[in-house]
Amino acid sequence: MKELEEKIVAEGHVLPGNILSVGSFLNQQIDTVFMMEMGREIARLFAGEGITKVLTVEASGIAIAVAAGAAIGCPAVFAKKHRSGNVRGNVYKSRVHSFTHGNDNDIVVSSEFLLPDDRVLIVDDFLASGNALHGLMEIVRQSGASLAGIAVAIEKGFQGGGDSLRRMGVRLESLAIIEEMSEGSITFRKQ
Repeated sequence: MKELEEKIVAEGHVLPGNILSVGSFLNQQIDTVFMMEMGREIARLFAGEGITKVLTVEASGIAIAVAAGAAIGCPAVFAKKHRSGNVRGNVYKSRVHSFTHGNDNDIVVSSEFLLPDDRVLIVDDFLASGNALHGLMEIVRQSGASLAGIAVAIEKGFQGGGDSLRRMGVRLESLAIIEEMSEGSITFRKQ
């Protein structure tokens, strides 16, 4: 998505530790109009897949998952990073490591929100090593639902998570893939 690449170059900042800050439009402040454009692009890419649920993990993935769900016409479900008092009944659970925060979280989804007859599209804002996506795939597996694929806004191609998922046979659509980045320089993979 050329518009996303342009927005990353114009508004993104590369921070120490290979962290890309895009807080001005994706993670902290949300450019709602642009977010809906990304949701429509995801819906276009997965048209005809019979998607009944969009799944993400809190918190940064929620906005793009809602945009994709709205464009597809289905609910967006998000895994909570900790089981809280408002998560009742049986849950699907997986442990994931956060590249950005450097910690492990148990992510949970109430079993009432993912059913065996669901066709699930996993959506997230970033893909680095793929830990969160593997955790979400495990939750889909536990639910008995089928996985339509994965859509991410920004893939850090140089970290290999996306290539690993593709080698596993998972359909992965990234709106922008960063091949290399350093302070003042971002190179995108040709798609």
